Amino acid sequence: MLCVPVSLAGWASGISIAHPSNFDTLGPVKDVMRRWALILAAGLACGSAAGLLAADVGLIKINGAIGPATASYIDRALDVASEQGDTCLVIELDTPGGALESTKDIIQKFFSSPVPTVVYVYPEGAWAGSAGCFITMAADVAAMAPGTSIGAAHPVSMGPEGEEAGSDVMKQKLENFASSYIASIAEKRGRNVEWAKSAVVSSKAITATNALDLKVIDLIADDLPDLLKQIDGREVNGKTLETADATVVDIPMTTRERILQVLSHPELMLILMLVAIYGIIGELSNPGAILPGVVGAIALILVLYMATILPVNAAGLALIGLALVLFIADIYAPTHGVLTIGGIVAFFLGALMLFNRANPAFRLSLAYIIPATLVTAAFFVLVVGKGLRAQLLPARVGRETLLGKTTPAVTRIDTASGKVFVEGEYWNAVSEAPIEAGHPVEIVGITGLTLKVKPKQPPIA
Repeated sequence: MLCVPVSLAGWASGISIAHPSNFDTLGPVKDVMRRWALILAAGLACGSAAGLLAADVGLIKINGAIGPATASYIDRALDVASEQGDTCLVIELDTPGGALESTKDIIQKFFSSPVPTVVYVYPEGAWAGSAGCFITMAADVAAMAPGTSIGAAHPVSMGPEGEEAGSDVMKQKLENFASSYIASIAEKRGRNVEWAKSAVVSSKAITATNALDLKVIDLIADDLPDLLKQIDGREVNGKTLETADATVVDIPMTTRERILQVLSHPELMLILMLVAIYGIIGELSNPGAILPGVVGAIALILVLYMATILPVNAAGLALIGLALVLFIADIYAPTHGVLTIGGIVAFFLGALMLFNRANPAFRLSLAYIIPATLVTAAFFVLVVGKGLRAQLLPARVGRETLLGKTTPAVTRIDTASGKVFVEGEYWNAVSEAPIEAGHPVEIVGITGLTLKVKPKQPPIA
């Protein structure tokens, strides 16, 4: 790459050869100065020319549910792109939706960012659903790949209440807010307001071709190079995008962001929920084990975090809770396994309904539900059941084993003193009724090292 403009090169040459007689006079000193002058001129020229080159294009990829980790990632990526002087930030998007609060954070960052944002629904078969529809329409440039779709942005309560929770009034308020919010986004970006509202109110979804025809998006691009070629020269907020020859620079997720993003998968939430159940109940049924309780508590905290991202259904949670109650009740009640069967059915239905079934992206596969149900049933029947039954058994060692036993009095026993011989040891004994030596007594209590006894009538012959 040529870095030195002719004028600066000439200036450097002028410094070095304008008066050769001076160099003859001063000798080696002038020769060193001439070389440093050339190096300085070349450095200044390269730095100046670098400013004339096309800026880089930042690139991030969002695949999965939108949540706090996604919002944090996009926020950081925009800051990095701004610091690097990128001409724009391209966001490859494929999402079924996510949390409304995180979506709002992303959109607010879009509107305030000095770096133009380009949301590209990619690859083929990708979907900008629910929260993804809001994010796509909020970008400075909205693009889709062939074979992708956008829409179905009806609001879903993203928390433990589930979609069916709450009154009709609250549902209507949430729908009205989401409808007006996406309409304001479409209006700000000059996109189809009426369709945007229908995506929320009527859960409308359309293909990339229809989205372009309805002016929901700005363009359709086959791949990333095609996208950069099409947006080259486009003016965004008074800034002309120069992307045709730009270098694409990935802005990867940090380790923390990757871990939090993984926690947005419904299958992982089911697994962590089982770990929380097994760990906490295992600790309660076997006090002092410590490790199961610690693991269960950590898993429970992660489940609570994931419940703020995924569309958890209250009915599913209630059925799983009922299943746990039935499993434990069957340990104490002589039902011969009837409650356990009921618990298995309740757990299976609860896992099946755990997430909003209206959104196929959050449906749990039977490949997860069936093994989870069987393992949970086995855990309660074999592990918890045996542990709790063991706690209910009478003591087999220690002083408590003396209660109820019968032994002859060694000496006379009254309220003040007496002796008995039991379990190979002599014990002090007292009795409210006087008992003569040799008469059988029954141990009814223990106070310190003294046994409380009562007369035991000999069996009738």
